Amino acid sequence: MSHEAEIRQFVVTAFAPDIPVDQLPADLDLLDTGIVDSLGLLRLIAWVGDRYHIPIEDQDISPLQFSSVASIAAFVEDARSLV
Repeated sequence: MSHEAEIRQFVVTAFAPDIPVDQLPADLDLLDTGIVDSLGLLRLIAWVGDRYHIPIEDQDISPLQFSSVASIAAFVEDARSLV
């Protein structure tokens, strides 16, 4: 399963169970739409760190990097390339 597919599955399971996984657009802004709130953002960041073994405390993080499934997948790719 690709990073994007795993992230999409987590977002739907954790924050939007009423949205079918295949209907969550990769570029949908999760923050602006309210799917993920400020506490959810912290949960999402922690999950990404745990799931992909990224030392989050060593990363320079911006909410924009976690605003959509596509941006999270790009963050994961970038962070894993540095490890």
